[in-house]
Amino acid sequence: MKELQDAQRSGARIEVDVLVAGAGPCGLMLANELGLRGIRCLLVDPKATTAFNPQANATQARTMEHFRRIGIADQIRALGLPGDHPTDIAYFTRFATHELARLRLPTAAQASEHVRGLRGAWNAAELPHRVSQKFVEAVLREHAEARTGRPVAFGWKLVDFDQDDEGVHARVAPAGDGGPAVTVRARYLVGADGARSVARQALGIAYGGATGVQRQFMGGRMFAVYLRAPTFYQALPHDLAWMYVSVNHERRVFMASVDGQGEFAFHAAVHAHEDPSDWTHDDAKRLFAQASGMDIPIEVLSTGTWIAGHSLVADRYQQGRVFLAGDAVHLFTPTGGLGYNTAVGDAVNLGWKLASVVKGHSSPALLDSYETERRPIGLRNTSYARGFADSIGLFQTTATLEAEGAEGEALRAHASEVLNAHVRREFNIPGVTFGERYDDSPIVVSDGGAPPPDSANDYQASTCPGGRLPHVWLGGERSLYDELGFEWTVLAPGTRRDAAQALAASGAAVGLDVKLRLCNEPEAHEALGDTVLLVRPDQVVAWRGTTAADPGKLWQRVAAGA
Repeated sequence: MKELQDAQRSGARIEVDVLVAGAGPCGLMLANELGLRGIRCLLVDPKATTAFNPQANATQARTMEHFRRIGIADQIRALGLPGDHPTDIAYFTRFATHELARLRLPTAAQASEHVRGLRGAWNAAELPHRVSQKFVEAVLREHAEARTGRPVAFGWKLVDFDQDDEGVHARVAPAGDGGPAVTVRARYLVGADGARSVARQALGIAYGGATGVQRQFMGGRMFAVYLRAPTFYQALPHDLAWMYVSVNHERRVFMASVDGQGEFAFHAAVHAHEDPSDWTHDDAKRLFAQASGMDIPIEVLSTGTWIAGHSLVADRYQQGRVFLAGDAVHLFTPTGGLGYNTAVGDAVNLGWKLASVVKGHSSPALLDSYETERRPIGLRNTSYARGFADSIGLFQTTATLEAEGAEGEALRAHASEVLNAHVRREFNIPGVTFGERYDDSPIVVSDGGAPPPDSANDYQASTCPGGRLPHVWLGGERSLYDELGFEWTVLAPGTRRDAAQALAASGAAVGLDVKLRLCNEPEAHEALGDTVLLVRPDQVVAWRGTTAADPGKLWQRVAAGA
């Protein structure tokens, strides 16, 4: 990055509002949020560029709604699998033998067509999308650089930092032997720098929770292979899927389609007696043959190992002017696909608050609500992921599952019942997706109403303050979310016009960007009721009522953090 290289040569320091360490989905999303709000932001990462390996492979509907909010959902949805490629999750004894269970889901093209007709728990602006993280990161990078006006400083790492009442003095340096460190003066530092976070370790903040959980599957060491199998689809004797899971006594595996053209992310359980540290590409091919039951050529693009069995959350998310987000504060076993999506949620929550404080619209006390709101979500989501991992990982298999005859058929029938129940438990999760709530937040005003229950597989939309604004399609074509302001929105039926106008004007008078939207459509009235709603930049309801007795005081609480 030329700016950093120039500072190296001259000895000058760089001054920004926010320094972000880590350019994974969390850091890149945060840079988009800040850049869209005109906040000076520098993003550094020791990697050479965005991810080569597929890594996370599922973008939840709520994350897609946030991508829609920042204008990139269509670009993301065009990536990954072809529009007509199935997105099913299917379970087999081996990919080429007995199919045991399947959850059929819409293709990307069908999702775009059908989303407007959905009601109930899946009423949303966007449906989930099966796209590998490598593609998402590339899009987030493109827009982060355009919106911040700075290239992401790949190949640069956070070395150390100290902070005072005015800001953070940090040193960043080339990841290799590339010369001296550069001093960056920032008002705030965000460590989105992964499980081995330099920022978290420097602050002395520890993870709490469970780790080292052992299961037959999704507990212990896993061997990851990024591979190309050009003839897989022709050789597969079953309907295509997005995710293929092998369930047998010899090798438990899940494999996600990356491009729908023959590239896959393959993850195999490593047995207790095995040491994958010296496994070669030939070993990768051996594992693929075990899981697939196919004798087809494959090309190994990369290999690696990782540990399943984590459900860890940091003890704190903030210390002074330094914040932590993403994997730096929570580590998941990837069942349910919650790690990456929770990280994006962290960035969304922190982004609007940092921008509001930097611009002087809010007191620094607003930033205390980041930990108050997001740490319980980290605990909630790691708990859900752990439950999903237990559901699949504790299911025991023996050689008889693949046997011919009555005993094998009976075991497969039992496995089919168990796995069909499991796949719906793990992948039909509107409650996990949409049901995050901030009921205990100091910047959410309770009206005494009871929030809906938190259930993984069911979601009840509610205007009860602290949760996602209920979504509705206006006229069957327009998403209510597209009618919201980028910052604050006051929503109200026409019968509450005067109260809504007074509330919106009060916010605008103190410099906030507030949009007033009167909702006279019958669909909106059915979903939102007969009250005025104050909606935050992250589409969370901050307050509801018929009239704000003291609008100025209300804005001070929900927007200024005072």
